[in-house]
Amino acid sequence: MANFHADPSAPTEKDEAAEIGFPGLFPFTRGIQPTMYRGRLWTMRQYAGFGSAAESNRRYRYLLAQGVTGLSVAFDLPTQMGYDSDHPLAAGEVGRVGVAIDSIDDMAELLDDIPLDRVSTSMTINATAIVLLSLYIAVARRQGLEARVLSGTTQNDILKEYVARGTYIYPPRASLRIVTDIFAFCERELPTWNTISISGYHIREAGSTAVQEVAFTFANAIAYVQAAIDCGLDVDRLGQRISFFFNAHNDFLEEIAKFRAARRLWARIMRDRFGARNPRAQQLRFHTQTAGSTLTARQPDNNIVRVAIQALAAVLGGTQSLHCNGRDEALALPTEDSARIALRTQQILACESGVPNTVDPAGGAYAIEEMTDKIEQGARRLLERIEAAGGTLAAIEQGVIQRDIQESAYRAQQKIDSGESVVVGVNQYATEDPASIELLRIDPEVEQRQIARVRELRASRDERACRSALDAVTIAARGTDNLVPHVIAAVEARSTLGEISDAMRSVFGEYEEVDV
Repeated sequence: MANFHADPSAPTEKDEAAEIGFPGLFPFTRGIQPTMYRGRLWTMRQYAGFGSAAESNRRYRYLLAQGVTGLSVAFDLPTQMGYDSDHPLAAGEVGRVGVAIDSIDDMAELLDDIPLDRVSTSMTINATAIVLLSLYIAVARRQGLEARVLSGTTQNDILKEYVARGTYIYPPRASLRIVTDIFAFCERELPTWNTISISGYHIREAGSTAVQEVAFTFANAIAYVQAAIDCGLDVDRLGQRISFFFNAHNDFLEEIAKFRAARRLWARIMRDRFGARNPRAQQLRFHTQTAGSTLTARQPDNNIVRVAIQALAAVLGGTQSLHCNGRDEALALPTEDSARIALRTQQILACESGVPNTVDPAGGAYAIEEMTDKIEQGARRLLERIEAAGGTLAAIEQGVIQRDIQESAYRAQQKIDSGESVVVGVNQYATEDPASIELLRIDPEVEQRQIARVRELRASRDERACRSALDAVTIAARGTDNLVPHVIAAVEARSTLGEISDAMRSVFGEYEEVDV
């Protein structure tokens, strides 16, 4: 490729060729597979979950019938925060932004008639990831399956909750212990399970820039890998089970460059900082979701176009898995029609655009390569700043990362308010016509039915066996035993998610937000 830098001290053509490399080879700038989508398309996921387990199960089976190749489960806020549906703090939130899961009975209903040995399942769950993974394993056992055959991902990325999203329970260091327990358990028992999906998505949704999304995601990732190494785990084995979750935002070229820069930077971090020698442990494997924060309640059909552009950026950037948002998600959870349009967007890209026929079709473009370099360099500078603050945990505890995200979000909103950043249908090309699309409505009776369901479970179980299993979780939390086997035993004894979370709360306490 010709030298496109004006600076005479810029890298030579040979140096640039080494930077860009070849698909499937270090530093993986151009993709992690030599043939990319010519060999295998990205996994088409649709993030879904609402109301009761039975309702969500019907949506999953509908999506599988429409051509989805992997499930992605959304949980309601009480489930994410470790509260049962009948807890006072759960009032008004049961089944609203995801599915309510209180017990093994709910999980069994959620996964009814879904072949867990053939379907990959991604679960967007963090503070209670250990409980949901245990429930998934327990349901698979009910289906007569061994844990070893299960494939999927638990997001399990608790550190980004403290800086961007807020669904945490325990303090950071206790939470990190739970994460590493999951790593160690899965290394032994679930060899094809992705033990963590380190999320830049929520960091970007909170208002970060593209450079900050990469840097802060990798700051968290560095903390996880170091914690795992400190626990005696092998970096070459661990690295193969780490995945990432990024946002596909509006700036088309910047997003393509972001994914390429992230792949290159992570390969170097794993090789140079952590000594990973296995190429698969150096590779950045990631899922992408289009940007929910860019969707507008006004003129919601415009969101179909936004999502298509963002999805194309993710594909040109080399994603391994993709979710397209529904056009109506600024107003409500997506209807079946909106979910189908979102899925068809992926299928049109895969089958009609011709883009998958070329490996890294954007590679070599002057603008793309220059942006790739700049994003990598900017992310490195931010990582150095975090190191200077004492590392990721110290930076979170001091509010360093939180402040940076908030300042970026403020500047971005100022540009929208002033009209400097155009949002079509909002601050330009607006109309007075209200949105006229059908919205998904959650039955208000879902909450009362779910409350009755969890109370019936408590009344019908073997209370002595349940209490014994919960006591074992508490004892393990106080000590050094791996928590996962104890949590599996507790869910199989029909302990609820809230009870298991409380057993750990009694030892770890709860986190109080840093004032930034």
